[in-house]
Amino acid sequence: MTTNKKSLLFAALLVVLAMFAASCGDDDDTSAGSDDGSADDGSSDDGTADDSTADDSGDDGTGDDGGDDGAAANPGEGVSVTMARANWSTGYMQAAIYHDLMEELGYDVSDPADLELPPSNFFTALGEGDVDFWANSWYPGHAAWWDNELTDGSIVGDHVSVVGEEMLAGGLQGFLTNKSIVDDNPGITLDAINDDPDLIALYDAGDSNPGNGIVEILGCPEDWTCDDIITETIEFAGWENIAQTKAGYDAMVAEAVGRAASGTPFIIYTWTPSGYVTQLIPGDNAMWLAVEEDSVLDGSITPEFSQLVDGVAVPAAIGLDACSADPCHLGWVAADIQVSARNDFLDANPAALALFEQVQISVIDVALQNVRYDGGENAEEDVRAHPAEWIATNRATVDEWLAAARAAA
Repeated sequence: MTTNKKSLLFAALLVVLAMFAASCGDDDDTSAGSDDGSADDGSSDDGTADDSTADDSGDDGTGDDGGDDGAAANPGEGVSVTMARANWSTGYMQAAIYHDLMEELGYDVSDPADLELPPSNFFTALGEGDVDFWANSWYPGHAAWWDNELTDGSIVGDHVSVVGEEMLAGGLQGFLTNKSIVDDNPGITLDAINDDPDLIALYDAGDSNPGNGIVEILGCPEDWTCDDIITETIEFAGWENIAQTKAGYDAMVAEAVGRAASGTPFIIYTWTPSGYVTQLIPGDNAMWLAVEEDSVLDGSITPEFSQLVDGVAVPAAIGLDACSADPCHLGWVAADIQVSARNDFLDANPAALALFEQVQISVIDVALQNVRYDGGENAEEDVRAHPAEWIATNRATVDEWLAAARAAA
């Protein structure tokens, strides 16, 4: 038991280091995430939704401090809110934090577990008015869903804004492969694998469809957006000997972990913050697999899928102890994890808008919670308990956010 705990903490530390290395100038700490904000909303109009017109329905109540005189303690009283959460467990904690903070403002908020959606369905539901918000958007990738046409002929982006700085540049993404293969092939990249018959044969022999001459990437489930980005990267880079397998993500992780243990080649997409890198640990049994700089998506096919920063492919600051090549181009920009909400909801609820603008969550804290979740604390009561603990630990900062929200009502 002590050994297992030690191993989890070690893996969590690696997650933290990967986070800091993820992007240009990302600095994360305690409960206030980074605040640089490249790659914001991506496509449509008003972006940060800073309009606070006012009408909100709550007036008063008993709540806690409220800050300024005249600030309503429960500005959300009498307002029912429908929120969703993403159908990946690494986002459960963030959803629950927002749920609980909204309830502290007096809002009657639906349980996010009651409406668990992939982004393809969520953004349409948000545009149609069936949902008010969620805290699980990954930009710029999710901006592609803003172009979805709705039943009235408008598009999602006409009705939706990105709000706040929940975890800017918090989503490190990329591909992992066996450390042993990287050790045997210094400087290896996905491009090199595609072009090398021996490497193709090596990977092909151990994948789920051996002998077809194609290298398998264990990618993403349908409708997670990352599946589309992987498919487009393969096309853009000209990797004619590489293809993506789409299946349930946990099943694909289990497959990759099994291959890592047996020494069978694998390539899998993954991200942080997550507990997945406590099983496939960069620098231990796995390595981040770099791509060539000119294989990083530039938006020429789908503009919202560009992985450039100010027109430049920026490598992650990950050294050769965890990445297959230096510079370490992962093929993905570190994503901004943010709230997406309906404009009419934000206009009617300035307290909610102000709260969304305030909240910042540490990627370190989310990574540590993911480790606990993957270690067995994964019942719904755990999913509710973890954010409650986080709020209690960060009470002073949380109270500042709530005071700002009440003052805006």
